[in-house]
Amino acid sequence: MKITFLGTGTSMGVPVAGGFRREELAHDPRNERTRCSVWIQVKGKSILIDAGPEFRIQSIRARVKQIDHLLITHEHMDHISGIDDLRVYSYINKAPIPAYTSRQCIESIHKRFDYMFGEDKYPGSTSLDLREVTSSFTLAEGIKITPLPVKHGNLDILGFRVNDFSYLTDVKKISKETLELIKGSKVIALSALRWEPHHPTHLTIPEAVEILEGLNIPEAYLIHMNSYVDHEPTNKKLPENINLAYDQLVLEIPD
Repeated sequence: MKITFLGTGTSMGVPVAGGFRREELAHDPRNERTRCSVWIQVKGKSILIDAGPEFRIQSIRARVKQIDHLLITHEHMDHISGIDDLRVYSYINKAPIPAYTSRQCIESIHKRFDYMFGEDKYPGSTSLDLREVTSSFTLAEGIKITPLPVKHGNLDILGFRVNDFSYLTDVKKISKETLELIKGSKVIALSALRWEPHHPTHLTIPEAVEILEGLNIPEAYLIHMNSYVDHEPTNKKLPENINLAYDQLVLEIPD
């Protein structure tokens, strides 16, 4: 399995519009973070988790030539506004892209992207086959997908485990049941907004580290960092098996 982090930044990106804190972070290109998304290549298939506002640029940088399946964590625009740029992949597939998410997210996508659905579908727009996820399922290629329900503040959203890789963004609380579903992963990515202070809808870095140490997964990466997180100094403070991810980081996970 090959994992490419297309984006690792918070909802505003890093730096934010107007270049806020750009000078303080410019010494390290890993501090430039587009909105969170990850590309998974496994058993000859191409799986995308989330498509944010920079997806077109991310896909060009990473040379994403095909998308066979789309997993969507939740309906916030930093995770779905790039859906319109998926149109080329539905052209390539000559069929709608299967997209797996919650019922609530499906309803939101139908509302926000109404021109992509129904009798009035705009010609040439992205074609999605939206499918509600309530339990684990296996794709025809033998790829097991396990939804990981978590809390983003008061919002119920999904992380996903794809074989031995678990991916959770925009997390504040993880239930004991979901922790059990994560255990045994070889690699995990977990959101961690900033060092401090406490945030009502996102884990801080210390909170994320505490969860990861309890899971005892050998290789862990933090994602969804804001403009106050400097890559190298932060990495030096983290436990040996936990690192900040960065845009275009590529990992390989043996089967």
